[in-house]
Amino acid sequence: MTLRICVFTEPHRGADYEDQLRFAQLVEACGFEGFFRADHYQAMGADPGLPGPTDAWLTLGALARETSRIRLGTLVTSATFRLPGPLAVTVAQVDRMSGGRVELGLGAGWYEREHTSYGIPFPPAPERFDRLEEQLAVITGLWRTPLGESFSHRGAHYQLIDAPALPKPVQLPAPPIIVGGRGPKRTPELAARYADEFNMPFKSVAETATAYRRVAAACERTGRADADRPPLVLSAGVVAAIGRTDAEARRRAAPLHVKSALPPEDPVIGSAAQLVQRLGEFAAIGAGRIHVRLIDFHDLDHLELIAAEVLPQL
Repeated sequence: MTLRICVFTEPHRGADYEDQLRFAQLVEACGFEGFFRADHYQAMGADPGLPGPTDAWLTLGALARETSRIRLGTLVTSATFRLPGPLAVTVAQVDRMSGGRVELGLGAGWYEREHTSYGIPFPPAPERFDRLEEQLAVITGLWRTPLGESFSHRGAHYQLIDAPALPKPVQLPAPPIIVGGRGPKRTPELAARYADEFNMPFKSVAETATAYRRVAAACERTGRADADRPPLVLSAGVVAAIGRTDAEARRRAAPLHVKSALPPEDPVIGSAAQLVQRLGEFAAIGAGRIHVRLIDFHDLDHLELIAAEVLPQL
């Protein structure tokens, strides 16, 4: 089987910049394709996640200068956190800082508590998805505007007038866009229209296969399947707690059993062989890329174990 494997992390659980730097550099040294991180400003359970949140794009800009090969990105940036014009500037700048290794995962936002905590407006779900759609149009429009020309957008939520559409990212015509989620209607449509990758996060193989079928149907409806564009990459998120023994795997899985705001997930808890089997099942339904979620930034042995016993089999 051939799969591209990235590592996905959640710094809001408790990680400062040095923790993330050490982890990302080991991700690169171990041969993974990329280091992706969540974009959240608050932990989701009783644990406050000390020392507190780190901004996703500020962190990725710094990591861009401290790594040389791995892809860097978000799963996913919340459209409620940033205006689309400045976000396009930020991501393009980090792309330049990395030499063209950045990917933007963008979603509607869902965790109301962090919005309330930090004074971020949290409109109802239909409006959040309307804003996400406009943000995708604005960001891709800015990046794809030819050098020397301007970009304008007049939408219900954002208006841009004669934007210079600078800076340009290194990756042309644009850095890859990732759209993902469990939504059955608007999410597949937005992925078909704007994304380079559709990601189904942390669900069973059967649920992921259903989501892939919805996205394929959306590609047919929107003409994506017939357009002169590369096929949509299908990816999956997999929560992993792997050990050399059952006890080691259970220890690594302990944080998964703590009550939080996260929806139910389908983790792999056990041996490296079990993770390889699950990845093979995802490959069989069409996944070309996997984002393996690891919980503990200080458990470098977990990362090295997966690199040594899983990556060679892919």
